[in-house]
Amino acid sequence: MKFGVMFQLSVPRPWTRESERTVINNALEQARLADELGFDYAWSTEHHFLEEYSHSSAPEVFLSAVAMTTQRIRIGHGIVVCVPEYSSPVRIAERCAMLDILSGGRLEVGTGRSATWTELAGMGADFETTKQTWDEYVRIIPKMWTQERFAYEGQFFSMPERAVLPKPYQKPHPPMWVAVTSPGTEVDAARRGLGSLGLSFGSLSDQEKVIANYRRIIRDAEPVGAFVNEHVSTVGFMFCHEDDATAVRMGGLLNGGFRPLAMQFVHPPEALPTKAHTQGLLSSLRQGDGPPPREGSVVGDPAHIIRELKRYESIGVDTMNLILNFVECVPQEEVLRSLRLFAREVMPHFRDKTAAAVAAAE
Repeated sequence: MKFGVMFQLSVPRPWTRESERTVINNALEQARLADELGFDYAWSTEHHFLEEYSHSSAPEVFLSAVAMTTQRIRIGHGIVVCVPEYSSPVRIAERCAMLDILSGGRLEVGTGRSATWTELAGMGADFETTKQTWDEYVRIIPKMWTQERFAYEGQFFSMPERAVLPKPYQKPHPPMWVAVTSPGTEVDAARRGLGSLGLSFGSLSDQEKVIANYRRIIRDAEPVGAFVNEHVSTVGFMFCHEDDATAVRMGGLLNGGFRPLAMQFVHPPEALPTKAHTQGLLSSLRQGDGPPPREGSVVGDPAHIIRELKRYESIGVDTMNLILNFVECVPQEEVLRSLRLFAREVMPHFRDKTAAAVAAAE
């Protein structure tokens, strides 16, 4: 199993001149430490208009800073919202290629179509067509990366023949993913040969069914890019402490801060009749107000976390991406301490000894 860190860049009120800068600098420090400790991925999401919840509207800029201050960790740009009102596919191809060059070929590209009325309506997007625009984008962006010159005439995007520059450092191109948040999205990912960037907080049994379906379908994939990325990841809050009760108390602050902010975001079908979206991540987060269950929780002492991660491993999860903080409810020194303890006590139980020996020799 591999491990990543995921950054929302959530900024609590009251806001001052220093608020956003503090959150960003803390995240950069966490990314540098994760790189030193041997974590595999550093992901940053794209969100717009989501007060406190996520001020990460320009993740490619934040990730450029991560890339320039780290050595090994892979840079996860995702999800990139593949909707015309947000960005043209040309701009996505260009900025991803530049980020891949800056990182020395460490880029991972996660795609999606957003999930909230707040964001989509704010951009003036047509909810009924976002799935079609995403599909068009993921099919043509790899061609922009691999073809010397590219021309296209499509339903939502067209362009005359041009050289889309620069080209990615990785050949043939960076691995591509799709955010799997709603029922059926794993089918879309598998059919197109895209990695499953799971963002579900559902039960382990629910996730096991989704992963099994994904694995079954991807065997017959027709990849939109130059290769199939058959990799499954999921996400969870993480807080590790030697004392389990202390970990639960501190880690509970993450969920306690996350759920109320998720309640403010309206899912498109709740705002107007639409067939384009089904109930997904944000809707599920608003259900229930009790403490998070310990099943599948990456909050606890090392022994608890190891047990739960072994369960994720058994259902086919390849990577666990960890949310380390939310609205700065955990002090930065405690976040860094948790990261170090996780790397020292938990990660060795999931590392291939041969690969570890090779990495150490390098």
